Amino acid sequence: MSLRSTARIGLLAGLLVLAVVWPAPAADREKLLTEPGVYGTFATFQMDHDWWDLPGESRVISVAEVKGLVEQWSGKILIESYLLRGLSDHADLMFRVHARTLSDTQQFLSAFMGTRLGRHLTQGGLLHGVSKEPTYVAGFPESMKTELQVNGASGSRPYAIVIPIKKDAEWWGLDQEARTALMQEHTQAALPYLKTVKRKLYHSTGLDDVDFITYFETEQLEDFHNLVRALQQVKEFRHNRRFGHPTLLGTMSPLDEILEKFAQ
Repeated sequence: MSLRSTARIGLLAGLLVLAVVWPAPAADREKLLTEPGVYGTFATFQMDHDWWDLPGESRVISVAEVKGLVEQWSGKILIESYLLRGLSDHADLMFRVHARTLSDTQQFLSAFMGTRLGRHLTQGGLLHGVSKEPTYVAGFPESMKTELQVNGASGSRPYAIVIPIKKDAEWWGLDQEARTALMQEHTQAALPYLKTVKRKLYHSTGLDDVDFITYFETEQLEDFHNLVRALQQVKEFRHNRRFGHPTLLGTMSPLDEILEKFAQ
C-alpha cells in the first residue's frame, strides 16, 4: 500500500471519528412528530455542477463536516433526510425538520448552508408550518373517529410526497359547521387508504404563502395515486387554489447513505 493511500485512510478514519464523537441525546422523535405546537420545515437543495469536479478527498471531508453538524443539532431538533435526485426536478436533497421554535431550524439551516458542502448547494425552496390539534374531527360521527385511529404502515424505505395547498377566500368564509361537513366527505374518501398511506398535516397560514402542507409516506404509490384521485372528486377540493406547485417526490433515506452518494 502506498504512503499516499495510507495517509488517506488515516485521514478518512479521523474524519469519521470527528463525525460521531460527543453524541448529543437524541430529540424525542415521537413527541416532535405527534404533539401540537411543533414547527415543521421542508427545505430542499440542489447540487451545483462544480461539486462533482472536486477531488474525492475534498468531498469526503465536506460530507464528514455535515455529519458532525447534524449530530450536534440532534439533541434539539429532529432532522429527517430524503433523496429527491432522480424523482424530482426541483432538488436533489430535502430535509424535514421538526423543532419547538423556528429559530432553532433557522440556525441549523444557516449553519448547514455555511458548510463546505452547503456552499455547493442552491436552496430550492422552504415551506414552514405548525402542527395543531385536529380542527374538524370532533364533529365527525363516532364510527369515523374510530376508523381514523388506524396508523398507516409506510414501510422501511417509503416514498415521501409533499403537497402544499392554498384555499380560496370562499373556504375561509364558510362557517365551522359547513367546513366540517365538507371535511367529513373528504375524510370518508381517504379512509380506504389509511393502512398504506401515512399522512401528516401542517398549518401554514401566516407562516408561508400557502395554508397547509400535506405530507405523505407510502411504499404503495398506486394507492397514493388513487387517494389523490378520490380526493379530487369531493366538494372540498373545489376550494383549492393551489395544489402542489411544487409537488415533491423522494425516498426517505438515512442521511449517511445520501451523503455517501454525494461523496462518491
